[in-house]
Amino acid sequence: MSPEDTPGVHAVSLPERAAVVDLAAIRHNVRRIAGIAAPAKVMAVVKADGYGHGAVQVARAALDAGASWLGTAHVSEALALRAAGIEAPLLAWLHTPDTDFAAAIEAGIDLGCSGWELEHIVAAARQVERPARVHLKVDTGLGRNGSTVESWDRLVGEAVEHQDEGLLRVVGIFSHLAVADEPHREETDQQLDVFREALALAEDAGIDPEVRHIANTPAAFTRPDAHFDLVRVGIGIYGLSPFTDQRSPELGLIPAMTLLTRVANCKAVPADQGVSYGLNYRTDDPTTLALIPLGYADGVPRVATGGPVRLGGATYPVVGRIAMDQMVLDLGTRLSEEERAALVGEPAVLFGDGHDGGPLADDWASAAGTINYEIVTRISSRVPRVYVDSEAAGEAVDSGAAGGGATDNEATDGGDAA
Repeated sequence: MSPEDTPGVHAVSLPERAAVVDLAAIRHNVRRIAGIAAPAKVMAVVKADGYGHGAVQVARAALDAGASWLGTAHVSEALALRAAGIEAPLLAWLHTPDTDFAAAIEAGIDLGCSGWELEHIVAAARQVERPARVHLKVDTGLGRNGSTVESWDRLVGEAVEHQDEGLLRVVGIFSHLAVADEPHREETDQQLDVFREALALAEDAGIDPEVRHIANTPAAFTRPDAHFDLVRVGIGIYGLSPFTDQRSPELGLIPAMTLLTRVANCKAVPADQGVSYGLNYRTDDPTTLALIPLGYADGVPRVATGGPVRLGGATYPVVGRIAMDQMVLDLGTRLSEEERAALVGEPAVLFGDGHDGGPLADDWASAAGTINYEIVTRISSRVPRVYVDSEAAGEAVDSGAAGGGATDNEATDGGDAA
């Protein structure tokens, strides 16, 4: 297998290990979801460094594809987007008393408000002499952030008073769904009922929001009655399914990240050879072991023994414990010395877009007993991000390590992923 055969990569120079992100896939996914959600607009959620894909690069691709808003959890994440020159409407919703509300207001960042933040936001607005843009959040049943139903009337009243003073503008009203990824659950209907009641109360108090939003990725696909004015889409724009019984292709999505490295060693071993710490795995017969230089320091879950790796057109499960820097494959056959030598340096793909039958992030999530969100988000900063664009053959795009640090890698890809 050559780099040309690796999913998402065509004739590019790659580092020893890389998370390759196809920006064309991001754009395809945004267009796909925008078509489903219309006439509601799309907020591309790029928190957690774009779910590990790179917030700035993903944000630009999403906006190019028609996203109208961007969303982050933290103000610091939103400020980083502004520093990169991104001027689109931008909401940050998870705060502490140490959040720099003044900097957010000056940067034109909208602020989620569940109640206690209001006095801090108003104080910051006075300080910078500029009204804050606020989205009031009601807890409709998730039990995390958001005003309780019992406190909602008071929060709305206080917000209206400050709006009349010119200290803020209530731009939005929002909430978050708890079980939309399980479409049969009646709790989603209950949450939507509570949300509609909260909207009616706010409108009766004189609030005329620009956007009302509660739908996440699963609700964007299955609950048109939850779309309102805006859908907040996270995992879907990265091409991953939020449903346990549907994979990306069934939703018309393309996974954007391919995680790969190169074989570091390949050796013949006898039967009953123990593998990795604890020697929990032993070979049944004489065989060949391939060493893959990625481990839990790179974000691969230590518990994911059995996770699949694509090598030479076949997929092999990881055997033995995953270590900090490496893992082992049992190739199941005794290869010759020449064959073993030829495998050293060959690409090994942990997950990608699955176009060649190779593994998806979902498969690693199953092996680790977690969800695909965690698999891509946890890929560590020592794995460089390399950006390709399969809709722009011959055009280089910026590459960078997680967190925005530049690398020397620039990559293009040919073809059309959309």
